[in-house]
Amino acid sequence: MDNFSKEEQLQQLSEIRSLMERSSRFISLSGLSGVSAGFTALIGSAIAYWRIEIHTSAAGGYSRYSQYTNSLLLELIFIAIGILVLALSFGAFFTLRESKKQGQSIWDKSSQQLLGSLLIPLVTGGLFCLLLLEHGILGMIAPATLIFYGLALVNASKYTLNDIRSLGFCQIILGLLNAKFMVVGNGILFWTIGFGIMHIVYGIYMHYKYK
Repeated sequence: MDNFSKEEQLQQLSEIRSLMERSSRFISLSGLSGVSAGFTALIGSAIAYWRIEIHTSAAGGYSRYSQYTNSLLLELIFIAIGILVLALSFGAFFTLRESKKQGQSIWDKSSQQLLGSLLIPLVTGGLFCLLLLEHGILGMIAPATLIFYGLALVNASKYTLNDIRSLGFCQIILGLLNAKFMVVGNGILFWTIGFGIMHIVYGIYMHYKYK
């Protein structure tokens, strides 16, 4: 009976711990959100690369690349906004679906803390990238987006699944590597790896780990 009581107590403690974790962390993130965001990013990278090739071919190669900077940048900005909207839409859909399965509210204290932790580095990074654009420091925009996105994930990981932290560190390292090897056209490659491939790998891992 004593052993049975101890087992019961341990089970109750485990349940209490689980309830406390559910109340303090937003655990309804879906691995499919990461997969959909990754594939969306791959499509966006392909479109961006195609437009860059068209512009540079018309300019006679990268030696006259600067002649088309303004028009090309405008196209890339619109592509980025469109891909971001699609990725967020897919992410919201799968997260809402997972929240219903988990029986967790989509808008509670934990999700509010998660959103706040994400937005501070993301908004700061967005404003920083606009300043880089204003000063014509175009090569640093891609590394900056990866670094600030990684910082946002690391910052938000304390309010959701700990696996997010690892993805964040990978994005930061990738951004620093992009800054180190800053060559025209490299930004698209690193974006493809960071926002595309890494999200797909992470999403598949999360899907099967927490399925």
